[in-house]
Amino acid sequence: MTPADAAPRPFWLDRPDAPAPRPPLDGAVEADLVVVGGGLTGLWTALLAAEEGKRVVLLEGERIAFGASGRNGGFCVASLTHGIGNGLARWPAELATLERMGRENLDAIRATVARHRIDCDWEDTGTIDVATAPHQLAWLAEDAEQLRRFGWEAELLDAAAMRAQVDSPTYAGGLWWRDGGALVDPARLCWGLARAAEAAGATIFEGTPVQALGSDGAGVRADAPGGRVLARRALLATSAFPPLVRAIRRYVVPVYDYVLVTEPLTDAQREAIGWRGRQGLSDVGNQFHYYRQTADHRILWGGYDAVYELGGRVTPERDQRPATFALLAEHFAATFPQLEGLRFSHRWGGAIDTSSRFSAMWGTALDERATYVVGFTGLGVGASRFGARVGLDLVDGLDTERTRLEMVRRRPLPFPPEPARWAGIQLTRRALARADERGGRRGPWLRLLDRLGLGFDS
Repeated sequence: MTPADAAPRPFWLDRPDAPAPRPPLDGAVEADLVVVGGGLTGLWTALLAAEEGKRVVLLEGERIAFGASGRNGGFCVASLTHGIGNGLARWPAELATLERMGRENLDAIRATVARHRIDCDWEDTGTIDVATAPHQLAWLAEDAEQLRRFGWEAELLDAAAMRAQVDSPTYAGGLWWRDGGALVDPARLCWGLARAAEAAGATIFEGTPVQALGSDGAGVRADAPGGRVLARRALLATSAFPPLVRAIRRYVVPVYDYVLVTEPLTDAQREAIGWRGRQGLSDVGNQFHYYRQTADHRILWGGYDAVYELGGRVTPERDQRPATFALLAEHFAATFPQLEGLRFSHRWGGAIDTSSRFSAMWGTALDERATYVVGFTGLGVGASRFGARVGLDLVDGLDTERTRLEMVRRRPLPFPPEPARWAGIQLTRRALARADERGGRRGPWLRLLDRLGLGFDS
């Protein structure tokens, strides 16, 4: 079951019917709004703004969905706060509002997919959080109680019921959040949003890295190798890539995540594991795996080994990490021993824009002519639309229910400068691993981070 022979590229982007590249920017153009970044946040921004009648230009340095938006697991969940526990810890007074907005946001994504006939293998399966150790069952029970409190359909599963859904000897129980999430092909979602934005009047340039962003009269100027965009306002959706606004570096670090995808399962292999509900699964340790089935009956298996390198550079060389792929394969074999001999077809990695509060943050620059939306920390497939909607409110200077949220008004705690940043993240990773080994008991370092509002998980 070695991943060494797997194709070293994202499964979602490795398609013969992928759209042809759009041409790069050539010359000077004008717009009401320039959007930097062709991932989900940038695409939602472009579509929503174009539907409002704005002249929109989107600039992508590589290809649409090149970054995290084409490298994730395709879990489109309702939570805007990286889970209800994180939301309760940080914004308890407004969590009812955030949960309502999360439901409305998921409904709006589903409606957009239907309205624009975006073929992205949307599946309303819900998600299951899986306990693989006895002490984790109490965590699931607490989350179930809170989800029900806010009107969600949450079903606790004991070991037998969990294995009736998906058969693994590692399972001690589960929490099925039936109405809180869907599965999607994230690259096809991006491609569909790009087509919808263009149909609404937006212009998209690929292969156009923005080298500088600055003020220009009453507006902004985005400079790229082939030309420039003069716009009234800018929205930056640059994820973990080097930011054009210096302040973003204080709040977001690029943490690398790695993924394997198997060959398609045979009918006998599918029968051996069950999983007829096709839910998206995650285990609930501090270091966790996430996994799901694809439309053609492969298993995507990722997570666990989150990696941050000194200096936080984002480079293509870091997309491949043999030691992590080997570890993921070992864990896959332990979870599904009945699939012995199944081969992996794809392996890849990518940088996650990680903030200290694990959820999106917003800010402005250039005398509020530029707005940025970053920091989704791995749960941006669904929350990116909400992030874009808030970002547009800020671009237009609107006072809305969204912009009045404490979550929007307050920034997370910044990360320290290097090398303290790297040392703190490594210390935290080791502490999380020890907590998993000790029945979930958090040591002094993790308790300190909790008190500071920096309660980490992987």
